[in-house]
Amino acid sequence: MTAVNPDQRTTDSALPAPSADWEARIARVWAAMDDVPPEEFRARVRELTAELPDGHPVAAFELASAHDSTGQGDVAAPLYRQALAAGLSGYRRRRTSVQLGSTLRNLGALEDSLAMLGAERAIDPALLDEPTRELADSVDAFYALALADAGREREALSLALGALARHLPRYNRSLANYAKALDDPATRDA
Repeated sequence: MTAVNPDQRTTDSALPAPSADWEARIARVWAAMDDVPPEEFRARVRELTAELPDGHPVAAFELASAHDSTGQGDVAAPLYRQALAAGLSGYRRRRTSVQLGSTLRNLGALEDSLAMLGAERAIDPALLDEPTRELADSVDAFYALALADAGREREALSLALGALARHLPRYNRSLANYAKALDDPATRDA
């Protein structure tokens, strides 16, 4: 059975999802990102996204990601918002929430970052497909960074350790319990 790229199921808009060929080409551009100057990388992404219909949410997402990944978060943020407003869904929608939440934090919009990532954490995992659910720890990691910046370090550490505990070969239960205790109001000020 051929694995389906989770990014190929990413639009609720009336526009069709990009073709498998387009997805393969954008993946190659991303794979070569570190081999070219940032301006050239962004130009390559821009060239590919120009092949998509005007207003396509995937085009806005890919452009935002290219700007964000090359240090232009201020350019990326409105493009992420455009992608969401245009109906981006699924795996790329969750990636957008993580990336926009992180970018907002970096731009000093901490409350917006916390709201974006907090809303993403509140989504019932049963409503998400498996590849999208797999990004839960990424959401938690970036939410933890925002919490730490907001002066909520114990909550941030609790969240980060709780996410890490699920991946450890041993001590999962112990670490998960310690992580919960960090944010327990009864032990927080002890």
